[in-house]
Amino acid sequence: MWNDTDTPIAYFITFSTYGNWLHGDKRGSINRYRNIYGTKYLPHDDKWVQANKHKLRQEPVKLNARQRTVIEQAIVACCLFRKWNLIAINVRTNHVHVVVDIGEQSSSRALNALKANATREMREKGVWTSDLSPWSERGSKRPLWNEKSVTLTVNYVLFGQGEDLPRVFE
Repeated sequence: MWNDTDTPIAYFITFSTYGNWLHGDKRGSINRYRNIYGTKYLPHDDKWVQANKHKLRQEPVKLNARQRTVIEQAIVACCLFRKWNLIAINVRTNHVHVVVDIGEQSSSRALNALKANATREMREKGVWTSDLSPWSERGSKRPLWNEKSVTLTVNYVLFGQGEDLPRVFE
């Protein structure tokens, strides 16, 4: 069944850690000119990757088990505080996937809130000490318009990311 309102029933929000997916990467990437559904990714280019690596202000960020645990807890707390329905979450070593119903809130505001709360909580717990952000700029905020798209996305987030990563329990 299709959702015929102007509000998606959920969003698939993804953000990555700093320096781990640069333009020219073999996996492809998008930029402001290639950010329309169906547009091809930017092509692989080793020279472009190397040039982008030299521009980095810090080492690429790879999240350890403790950081991933803190990030997950921060996102859960953020969603509870804002009364958003967190449907699925998977924090990986170099990116975070969240499926969340934010109602009529701005998806950009939701993305920024999730990243900011995760960073703040990591700093408060002492697992992120840099003054710089652990996140790349922006992120993906894909609207999900029907139950089928939510179900498929949740399955991807929970079961399509590879092996489970080690966790830290408090």
